[in-house]
Amino acid sequence: MSLRVTQSMMHLQLTRNLNRNLTQMEQLQQQTTTGRKINKPSDDPVGITYSLRYRTEIAANGQYKENVDSALSWLDFTDSVVNQAGDVLKRVKELAIQAANGTNPDLALDNVKSEMEQLKDQLIDIGNSKMNGKYIFNGENFEQMPYGPSLEAREVTTDTGAIMYTVGVNTKLDINFNGNQVFGAGDLAGTGDNVFSTLDRVIAALGSGNHSDVTAELGNIDKGIDRMLNVRAEIGARVNRAELVQNRLADLEINLTEMQSKVEDADFEKLLIDTQINENIYQASLSVGAKVISKSLVDFLR
Repeated sequence: MSLRVTQSMMHLQLTRNLNRNLTQMEQLQQQTTTGRKINKPSDDPVGITYSLRYRTEIAANGQYKENVDSALSWLDFTDSVVNQAGDVLKRVKELAIQAANGTNPDLALDNVKSEMEQLKDQLIDIGNSKMNGKYIFNGENFEQMPYGPSLEAREVTTDTGAIMYTVGVNTKLDINFNGNQVFGAGDLAGTGDNVFSTLDRVIAALGSGNHSDVTAELGNIDKGIDRMLNVRAEIGARVNRAELVQNRLADLEINLTEMQSKVEDADFEKLLIDTQINENIYQASLSVGAKVISKSLVDFLR
């Protein structure tokens, strides 16, 4: 028994086909406008999971890059400050060698003593250096001034806590150096090689005109200079590592962006072809439909 196809059925089927074509054209137009083949989860349920994962990883990678930039800024600033401290100690050594000469008159020793006191104050200022409101030589107690007025500078033992920057999954960078590492450990007795202890003894020897005591401190001055050079060498090593991490994160961002693009971005060449095909189909459907639905009851009565 054959199925009787009525005019109503033909009209209904034609309407469905036209609506389907219009829906496909609308989707293609949206993809062309946005440049993305996934504009809502229903477009590609599997692809949207990858897309969200890539977006999360790209966002995390961006934060890691910012952390590396901050770490490099901190290390560069620390290197600059330690270099300044080293220059001060070199000047201290020059003056100490000059003052160790027993032929200097008392006026010359007084002038050297006055400059030594100024250099000590300069080292204290360097020890209290701040970056972004944080004291860089006081470990995790970066909100507290390390070489404050409550203690003599030689007596200060700075906090030894490490400041860590997260620059990757399970990857952290230690970026800080405390005052003990740069200027020497706290020296209550005033007999150690802490640079402030050394300066105090040199200043006292200059005040009393004791040239031999000034000469005896030259070795401790050299120890202070070497300590700062070692800190700068360690800073350089950490900077190198931070730059390697920075390069790796940059490469990772490129890779993640490429993978995200493959999942999300539309293929414009294919879109243009598909759009043209759907327009042709739609126009053909309209043409055929016009002939079908133009039939009236009068046409069948003829």
